[in-house]
Amino acid sequence: VQLQASGGGLVQAGGSLRLSCVYSGRAFSSNTMGWFRQAPGKEREFVAAISWSDTTYYSDSVKGRFTISRDNTKNTVYLQMNSLNTEDTAVYYCAADSSTYYTSSSRYYSTPSVYGSWGQGTLVTVSS
Repeated sequence: VQLQASGGGLVQAGGSLRLSCVYSGRAFSSNTMGWFRQAPGKEREFVAAISWSDTTYYSDSVKGRFTISRDNTKNTVYLQMNSLNTEDTAVYYCAADSSTYYTSSSRYYSTPSVYGSWGQGTLVTVSS
């Protein structure tokens, strides 16, 4: 499995960006896909996830501002980011969980070790 993230860049506070992550491999539609981010000097943190059944999960810090979606015909997962603020500045990583495990527990989807494949990251910088 290979994941290629793109769409990062420099944006002013209050602006929007859409990140994309293209999945190369088998059975994309069976994967849970997640987005994580890592700011300088901080640990990697969960942002959003979408299960193979299209259930979505968000961290409290982005809920209501970010939207995760997927297009199984394009093997792509998206992260639409609106109302960006300087605290959203980070490298954003997409990740894939091919286990087909399903749970309603959001803790599962926010755990990095659940995801077996990771992309290279795309940098998002929000200026004030």
